[in-house]
Amino acid sequence: MRNRTFIFKNQPRIHATATLGGPKEGSGPVGKYIDTIVHDDYFGEKTFEKSERKMLEYAIRQAIQKTNFSDKEIGAIVAGDLLNQIISSSYACRAFDIPFLGIYNACSTMSEAFIIGGMMVDGGYVENVICATGSHFSSAERQYRYPLELGNTRPPQAQWTVTGAGAAVLSVRGKGPKLVAATLGKVVDFGITDTNNMGAAMAPAAADTLLEHFKNSHFKPEDYDLIITGDLGAFGSRIFKDLMWEKGFDISERHVDCGEMIYNIAEDEFQGGSGAGCSAIVFNGYFYKKLCNKEYKRIVLIATGALLSSVSSQQGESIPSIAHAAVFES
Repeated sequence: MRNRTFIFKNQPRIHATATLGGPKEGSGPVGKYIDTIVHDDYFGEKTFEKSERKMLEYAIRQAIQKTNFSDKEIGAIVAGDLLNQIISSSYACRAFDIPFLGIYNACSTMSEAFIIGGMMVDGGYVENVICATGSHFSSAERQYRYPLELGNTRPPQAQWTVTGAGAAVLSVRGKGPKLVAATLGKVVDFGITDTNNMGAAMAPAAADTLLEHFKNSHFKPEDYDLIITGDLGAFGSRIFKDLMWEKGFDISERHVDCGEMIYNIAEDEFQGGSGAGCSAIVFNGYFYKKLCNKEYKRIVLIATGALLSSVSSQQGESIPSIAHAAVFES
């Protein structure tokens, strides 16, 4: 470990992934890369929370089935979501006879899962690990902001929480993309209090982690085909690129954001997508397939998370944020 950066000596492989998205996600630019499109936000359940749990369980099960592994061959499931006490992940894992590590770093949980799972596989403690996250627009909206029944108008700086889930199997086997390095994020707080402006709150954390990664790994922007953030959205992405430019790094030609990619922003979606399911779907769907096809040689995923709660927001607290970076090679 070099300060906050890890180099994975044994380079765990992504053996398989599975993604599931709602109707809005399926009709977006990356919809054709999503394995399963659900045309009913309830997914056959009576509540949005149960739907979110079912989506995450489905993605995990599909990822395992693609590997032909039995549940007993999976050393652990590392998963998280946005709901109180990460109930979607906990309840989803009732369906599996597999050890469960529940984690929470808001929308950055996918890269956190990759890092924790990668450490377990790289260290030789287990051979296979599931890394998974998910979210649901309707369950997140009424937890963090307003009752859905009020039909509140969303402000221009708002993002749309992604409905869906993604799972990946990290393994000592296989020929898939390699997890080669990671940089841990730290909590960064620039004093943003607007709960609708997640991009502005999270951009400083993304910049802090990427700067630390460059310093510790000695990589430069041009060493990456893409520098991918999780869900800064259009506005947050501009702030992120400006912050990096101020520090002497021009990433404008290599930076893309999962939140900007998943929806047709110009048509109806303000700043784009957010939520733990955002980077889970876009990375495990779109970018995983691009890496497998060797269209990209090396990319870094910097999933970003706003560490707020409905209680902290109501009490006038600012929004601390975090971002973790995971480096993958084809």
